[in-house]
Amino acid sequence: MGPCAGALLLAQLLVPTTAAAQDKGTLNPHPLPPLAKPDDPATPAKELFGRKAAPANLQARTIGFYSKGCLAGAVALPINGPTWQVMRLSRNRNWGHPNLIAFLERLAAQEPKTGWHGLLVGDMSQPRGGPMLTGHASHQVGLDADIWLTPMPNRELTRQEREDMSATMVVAEDRTDVDPQVWTPAHLALIRAAAKDPQVARIFVNAAIKKALCRDAGNDRHWLNKVQPWWGHDYHFHVRIVCPADSPECTPQPPRPADDGCGAELDHWFTEAVLHPRPGPPAKPKPGPKMADLPAACRQVLLAP
Repeated sequence: MGPCAGALLLAQLLVPTTAAAQDKGTLNPHPLPPLAKPDDPATPAKELFGRKAAPANLQARTIGFYSKGCLAGAVALPINGPTWQVMRLSRNRNWGHPNLIAFLERLAAQEPKTGWHGLLVGDMSQPRGGPMLTGHASHQVGLDADIWLTPMPNRELTRQEREDMSATMVVAEDRTDVDPQVWTPAHLALIRAAAKDPQVARIFVNAAIKKALCRDAGNDRHWLNKVQPWWGHDYHFHVRIVCPADSPECTPQPPRPADDGCGAELDHWFTEAVLHPRPGPPAKPKPGPKMADLPAACRQVLLAP
């Protein structure tokens, strides 16, 4: 991939490092202490949105871009469904726009037909969206969801299991392909079913997963266009749906090139520079955006009852 394609890729994505699905939760989450100066303009927005435990009592709408916005009128995905279970309940991140909830329920209902018992759903959004205290720079507007690459067991998981169990690592140790001892046709069927949903704008996966999808897709390939390689998606895939019709302030995901992404763009991810990057200086912690950096309507969302 040349420099222009690389710049386009970065401009399209603005995707975060993602909270690792295998990071454990806790059975006894402690409420965050109140902020000494919540009205200080210098307070990072994540400190404000991260302290909101319930959604804003407003009409449902997404505001801003996936990595710079908020969510009004969020709906929670029930923690148990006929063909899904929510993981890491202590994070309180199973919130989304009603369109995202409908998509997840629709996808989950298809999975028994693909050889997958059901979905284990990881992080979606906070009750009011916005920047998160840990793990994601996106997932801010209620249109993103992480789906574990682990099939749902045929029983209800305990609360302890939902906090402690690890998602399944499907990438081989050398990072150049999937692990053939773990990867199955059902993984492909699951991601293909998600990508074919007309509400889906993009799916982020590890490059090795994209390679496996390209290799095994056969002649039915148009859906591969939506599947984008990105760092940090070894244990789950990240689904991003389109801006809802009820959300004029939602900024859409820029379109990808029209091809299936299985050529030079994918090859770039397996170059020496990407697989074995030279170590650089330690990254300095970033405080994150302030309220003034978010769309103006996010203040209403934050302050709403």
